[in-house]
Amino acid sequence: MTTNAARTVFLLAHTGRPAAIRSAELVVQGLLRSGLGVRVLATEATDLPLPSCVETVTDTTPGAVDGCELLIVLGGDGTLLRGAEFSRASGVPMLGVNLGRVGFLAEAERDDLDRVVDRVVTRAYQVEERMTLDVVVRSNGDVVHTDWALNEAAVQKVSPERMLEVVLEIDGRPVTGFGCDGIVCATPTGSTAYAFSAGGPVVWPEVEALLMVPISAHALFAKPLVTSPTSVLAVEVQQHTPHGVLWCDGRRTVELPAGARVEVRRGAVPVRLARLHHASFTDRLVAKFALPVSGWRGAPH
Repeated sequence: MTTNAARTVFLLAHTGRPAAIRSAELVVQGLLRSGLGVRVLATEATDLPLPSCVETVTDTTPGAVDGCELLIVLGGDGTLLRGAEFSRASGVPMLGVNLGRVGFLAEAERDDLDRVVDRVVTRAYQVEERMTLDVVVRSNGDVVHTDWALNEAAVQKVSPERMLEVVLEIDGRPVTGFGCDGIVCATPTGSTAYAFSAGGPVVWPEVEALLMVPISAHALFAKPLVTSPTSVLAVEVQQHTPHGVLWCDGRRTVELPAGARVEVRRGAVPVRLARLHHASFTDRLVAKFALPVSGWRGAPH
């Protein structure tokens, strides 16, 4: 893969949305005017009004991002998680522009496109690393699947009429067992995603910790747990229960037979996110969830 520009930006967009197509067009025009090269997937290029100087690649593996200094993602949470797959495997920082509803992973909104282009051109952004999860599935003691997640690894039931019977383990010791709809093992980044919907706590991204959150557990003790980042979490699916399913970031799935064991630990490879400003996570939380803060007076001066 070659490009005439000394600096190249990879663009990933949800081309099924008209807003994403228009936003992609504006971003591409801004980057090209400033002398930067742009690369896109060939499968997306057919849906985008792109000039001929834009590089297209047929490779849909993380290698498609090789040589790029930044990955700009335009879309909702699903598209941003898709971008995270490219970012983690390539090490290229991801800058998300939210075109969806919440978009906690995004750094900018659709109204900020001019500012996004300007910051990219002038390299006025910083890169932070977000913790990931490494996931191992065992059956009869053998490793049958490995995966990873930025937000969460969720063990869930398949049969709507029957609960999934599980035993939870932390650092090699059993904690409790019960019937439930599932268990979410999450990072602080994922604490505002599925884990939040299941009743888990919001954890600030700079906190290093792992979360384990039951989903609709039929038990007196089924509280969310927050552990050390060095802990190893395990969910054992009981032998007498129907099979379950493992979802990683809601994108990748594998069936869990009865008796399967899912082990979750801190990921060896983080995801790198490009940040445009230093707004606190508190302000981001208030804005994303439209929290009522009227009447706040602040600390006395």
